[in-house]
Formats: sequence, C-alpha cells, structure tokens
Amino acid sequence: MAAQQNLAGPSDSDTSSVSDQSVSSRSVNRSLRVAEKERRKNKASDPYVVALKYFSDVEAGTPVYGNDEVENNMVLVEKVAYSKGLSPEAISVMLEFGMSLRMGTSLCARVLKCLIPASVVPQEAVVRAVVWLGVGKLPISTQVLFIKWVLTIFDLIDAKDQLRAIYGFIFSFVTDENLCPFICHLLYLLTRKESVRVFRVRKLLELQSKLGRQPFLLHLLSLYKVFCPELVTLSIPSRMKSGFRNHNSTWKSALTGVQKRNGSQVALSNNPAFTIKDKTNSRKRKHYHLELPALSSVVNKEAQTEPSSSRKLLPLVQLHSFAQLLENMHRIELPAQMGSLLGSSLPLQYLDFVQDESALLRLNFWLGYALHEEFLFCGDGGALQTSEEALQFLNKLLSTQHFLQEGFSSSEAFLYKFLAVWDGSLLRPQILGLLSNVPVVPSSQIGRLLFEPLMQLFFTSSMFFKCGLMECLNNMLLKWLTWHSVYALEDDLDISLNSHTSINMTLSGFKDSVMELVDFAGRLSSVGLQLEGCHSLFLSFVLDFYETVCDMFLKYGLPLVVMPPPGVFYPAMCATDPVSVDRLAYIMYRYKVNLTSAKSQEKLTEQAFHISRETFREFNQYLVVMVNCLWNSKMFQPGMGVQLEEELLLKSNVPQYWTSFDLIHHPAFMSYAVDFHQKCWPGTKDMDLNSIKNSKPWSWYLEYLFTQGYDGLKQFVQSNINWQLTAGDKRGDSRSTQQT
Repeated sequence: MAAQQNLAGPSDSDTSSVSDQSVSSRSVNRSLRVAEKERRKNKASDPYVVALKYFSDVEAGTPVYGNDEVENNMVLVEKVAYSKGLSPEAISVMLEFGMSLRMGTSLCARVLKCLIPASVVPQEAVVRAVVWLGVGKLPISTQVLFIKWVLTIFDLIDAKDQLRAIYGFIFSFVTDENLCPFICHLLYLLTRKESVRVFRVRKLLELQSKLGRQPFLLHLLSLYKVFCPELVTLSIPSRMKSGFRNHNSTWKSALTGVQKRNGSQVALSNNPAFTIKDKTNSRKRKHYHLELPALSSVVNKEAQTEPSSSRKLLPLVQLHSFAQLLENMHRIELPAQMGSLLGSSLPLQYLDFVQDESALLRLNFWLGYALHEEFLFCGDGGALQTSEEALQFLNKLLSTQHFLQEGFSSSEAFLYKFLAVWDGSLLRPQILGLLSNVPVVPSSQIGRLLFEPLMQLFFTSSMFFKCGLMECLNNMLLKWLTWHSVYALEDDLDISLNSHTSINMTLSGFKDSVMELVDFAGRLSSVGLQLEGCHSLFLSFVLDFYETVCDMFLKYGLPLVVMPPPGVFYPAMCATDPVSVDRLAYIMYRYKVNLTSAKSQEKLTEQAFHISRETFREFNQYLVVMVNCLWNSKMFQPGMGVQLEEELLLKSNVPQYWTSFDLIHHPAFMSYAVDFHQKCWPGTKDMDLNSIKNSKPWSWYLEYLFTQGYDGLKQFVQSNINWQLTAGDKRGDSRSTQQT
C-alpha cells in the first residue's frame, strides 16, 4: 500500500516543502537584485566616483580659479589617494586629465603628486602621458616631476612592452639639460640590446663632452657597452657606486603608508644594481657617517681615578672653558673618535695649537672616508639633494675650516674627484665654499684638477652658478695671497702651503699658480659677460675679483701685476650702472699705485722684481681709453681700443657720437647730468647738456658727482688728470699720466 502511494506521486508534505524552497529561492534572488541595484545606486552617488567622472568628462578650457567644483573633486581624489591609493582606472583618468592640460598647468603638478597607486599602474596610461611630453605645452618642472613619478612607480607598471616600443621617442628628450638625468635613468631601465644604436651612442658622447663625465651618462653608456662593446669605445670606470639617484621622495612616504594599510608590499627599488635594497640600513649608514660623533674618552674612567696611575689624562669632554684648556694643555687626552673634534671650538683650538701630526692623520682619515662613502660611493645619491644630514655635515666642515683658516687634505682630495661628477646644483654653496679653501695647486696640475671640470660647469650652468664660481675663485685667491703673506720666508722665499704639512713651493712656482688662476678667471669672466649680456650682477662679482688682483703687490707682498683682459675692461667701462664704472675707476687707480710703487722699488733695490713692458703698455692703453672717453669726449677715435668705421657711426644717427661716453652723456651718469642741469638752470625749457662743459658748471658737476659716493671715480680723476680753470670759460687741458 505504501509502495502504491509512493508510485502514485508525492505527498502533501513533499509538495509543501518544494513550494517553500521555490519561494525561498525567489526571495534570495530578489534580495540579490535589490542589493545589486542598491550598490550601483550608491556607487553612482559616491562622491569619489562622481569626482573621477568629472575629471574624465571635463571639457578643455574650463576655468580653475573660482571653480569650487574642481576644488572639491580634487580634495576627494587626494583624500582617497593618500588613504587607500588609486585604482588603475583612477590612475588612467587622473593622469590623462593632468597631462592633457585641459584645465591649464596649475593643477598638473598637484595631480601628479597624488598619483599613489593602490595596486598596479596601467602601461597604456603611462604611454599616453609620455606622448603628451612631445606636445611642448608642459612646463619643464612638470615634465621633470612626471619622469620622477614614472621612475618611482616603474616596478608597479603592469607591462613594459609598449614603453620599449617608444624607446626612440623617449630618447629624444635626452638633449634637454633639465630632463637628461631622469631620462637617462628611465632609458637605463628600458634598454635592451636592440635599443643600442650608433646614433644614440654618438649623441650620449656629445652630451658628455658638453656636460662632463656625469654619472647618469656614464651608467647608460656602460649598459650600452655591455650589449654592444664594439659601438662604445669610451673607457668606463670599473668602479661606479654612485649610481642613479632615487627620485621617490615625493611619493615614498605616502606609497609606503598605502601599502601597509592595503597589506601589500611592492619594492620601490627600480635599479637593484646600483641602489641599496635595505632602505632602513641605508638610513642608519648615513646617520653613522654624516652625524658627528660625540666627544668620548679613550682611557677608562676608573683608570684615571686610581692614585697609582702614572698617566693622569684629562679628556677633552671635561673641558668647558679656554682657561681650563690652557691649564691642562700638557695632559689633554684626544677623543676616541676624531670626527667629534668638528663639533666643538675648544678641541679645534687645541688641535690648532699643538699641531699633532697623528691627530690630523686620524681626523683626515675619518673625514675622507665619510666624504667618499656618502657623496661619491653612496648608492642613494638622490637623497642627498634634500638630506638635512648632508647639509649640516658640510656646514660644520666649512665652519671648522673657517675656524682653522685652512682646509683639510682629505676634503681637497675628495673635491678633485667630486668635481668630475658634480652637476653644479647639488649642495652648491657648500661645495663652492669647500673649493675656496683648496690650498695652492701646482701650475702643472691646476688645469686638470680644477679648471677643466669647472669650465664645463661654468658654460652649462645658470648665471647664479657663474656668480658663485667667481666668488669662489676670489675667495680662493684671497686665501692663497694671505698664506703667501703669512708663511713666506724672507731667506729663500719658500712658501709653506699648509701650516700642518712640510709641502713647500718656490716663489716662482707660487707666482705661476696665481697667474694660472687669474688668467683662468679672466677667460671665464670675458666669456661669461658675453653669455649673460654683461649682466650687472655677474659684472659685480668679476670686479670683486679684480679688486683683489689689482692690489696683490702692495697689500699682499706678491711681486706680480696682472691686468684684466679687454673682455672685462670694456664691458665695465661701458656699463649702464654707475657703480660698475666707479669700481673700474678705483681698480685702475689701485693698479697705478701698485705699478708706481713697484717701479720705484725696482730702481732703489736690487732684489725687486722686474715688471715687463707689456704690463705697462696694457695699463697705459686702458688709462688713455678711460681718460679720452670719460674726460676728453674722444670715443671711437683712431688708436682707441674700441674702433668702428665712420660710415657705421654715421648711420647710427647719433649726434656727436664721440661724446657718447663722457661723464655727461655716459649711460651710467646721464641721469646725474640731467638732475644737475635742472638744478643749475631750473627755468630753461630746452635742456643743453653740453652747457655743463663750461669751466664753472663743469667743476660744480664734478663736485656733485663726487658727493654721490663715487670715491673710485674721484681718486681716478685726481691721480690721472691734470686740469685747471681758464679765463675763457672753458675746461682746462687734461692729460693722462703715462707709466713708461
């Protein structure tokens, strides 16, 4: 019976169960549909999604300033980027928006700084952004920032094949001086054997001849040589530890925080061959070398307190005044780490007084090791640009050298190597300050060690670097001349280059080195004034240098007189600012005083040095030019240093062109002449500046100029020009004093 019931069909209870399951399934599906619909609705209304859609659809030319919508959306994207990171789709949208400049350049850098990926970066987005570089609308600072971002997230890019496909396009940016270091780094990461071509090798070698042996060029060339040694004949150093600089400081902390919160770990090192993998250890190593150690005792404290101890040494750390130092000078104990001497004035005073060779040897060894490891062989070289430790370390070293009034041999050896790889901008004030403390270099080596790398940097750097270099050369010359005046021995005229060493140089050798330095500065000054359009700021630093040169004989006792080159004299004489003309007049006045004194000593004593007639001839020529231009109104006359054809002068339509550079019509003094004329003849409508040339107004005008603070011009006129009032109401005769 039961079997028949089973065969007949399901029971009522079974039917009810199936019906309940069907209802439950339909209910679950409905719940899922409702949840999905709600999720889509919430997503569509999510402010972050709305912000991304805004940046994706915004039209070109939409104003930024006063646009609250773009500011609110930007803040939302930044909040998500710095907390959770951006998805690949968000990276694509924001990168396209920023690089396309749809809303101008003001937001581009801000967008790049918030591109913190949560997982990976789409290759297509990077390729499109690279293509935007070729449009030429992006500011150079934004281009550099974008390449730095690519270098930072290089390992997060999901593929590299398309980037390698546009290798040639990326290589074209290597000629840009600002982009070159970063483009070389990116090319290094993308290079394959098929990427190495003859024309690319030639271009890199051409850049090296222009910029010097820069590390980024050398590393790219070294990789080219690995793939195609027959194409790269350049000798690559076997040991290059500096590597490419890391450029992830802008995004490093934010990216690290996002990775920790997301539970992922992606290495930032995109160049394992030349960077340090363990950043924590790298930071500890940098602290170890760049932080000055504290003063500590070598001898055990218990041993010092024992009554039976035969050596009662007093550690430097226990000294607190100069009086204590003098009382215990005979039993001072040197610290355990000689680097700690750089942090205190008392130990430096002790070091300068005792001149202990072993102490200086220990200090130079420690200092040389720290400088080489941190600045030449450091794998994280890019961090030095913003490293507070590096800045404080070099500033402390500079203050120590200024205190001792001389440099260290270890820092000198470091500078000779560092100049070959220096870009001219990294820690510029500190490097130039150390360079100014370099002792006298023999004339046979000074060109190779100093002039060649400095000349390459000079011609490829900004005007501010040129000014800094001229100031550095001036300080270097001042220190050399001071060492000569202090350490010159009267008997054999030998000069000790360093009070702590036995290196000596004959007077003739010292003069040769000074002559090389002055000639080098003259060449740089002449070309620099041409490159910078006779900029008054650069001219001021040049005149500073020649104010030192003109007084080498009387002020420092060096039997040497060197005249400035024409490329310095004539731009200064024709300068548009009166201060430069006044300083040139003072320099010429000091030259005359030095030459006159040297010539009188040459006649009185047998040991006085002989001045060549060529030096007198150059001085006389400059003197005649200045007097004829400023006083006699005879510019562009035959026999002058500056000559122009008569036809060209007539075509200029300048009336009385020969008076264009006298004290009345000179561009530097014309404003004074106009002011003087208005004060003398206030009622006249027609201004005739030539009326000042009459004897009485001329005398008043000169007195007026001299009361304006132009003492150099006053000394020049009083020492080189003889003039007197005449009854004919005209200027008296004038003549220049010749030194023959």
